[in-house]
Amino acid sequence: MKKTALVVLSIAALALAGCKDKPKTEAPAAPQGQTQGAQPGAPGAVAPGGDPHAGMKAQEVPAGAGKKATVSQTMNSGGYTYVEAAGEKGEKVWLALPEIKVAKGDKIEYPEAPPMVNFQSKTLNRTFEKILFVPGIRIVK
Repeated sequence: MKKTALVVLSIAALALAGCKDKPKTEAPAAPQGQTQGAQPGAPGAVAPGGDPHAGMKAQEVPAGAGKKATVSQTMNSGGYTYVEAAGEKGEKVWLALPEIKVAKGDKIEYPEAPPMVNFQSKTLNRTFEKILFVPGIRIVK
């Protein structure tokens, strides 16, 4: 009887031990746009459901590295600056870039970028027929 009780207790102990959570040997996957191991608030860290572009800064375009234009209108929304500019030949173009201070009448240079057609900005509640998303502009002084 003692042997049977000992065997039953051993089997029960093994069964309970097998049901426990096993240690995870793999790190959880980082959300898209976040580097693994990044601490909240650190560069590259993205809060769940947060804007992956939040905190992104516009890059300055080197002199002579882009097309030249004059700003005809500008607006900020959702962390972006939208700029309508007239090129040297009078052609109009819309640019979107991380938020920056730019004013109507400013002379700018911007890099070449493939256009997005029929882009809908939810924050502006507007559809742009054609818009270029650029990393930044250069304000010509």
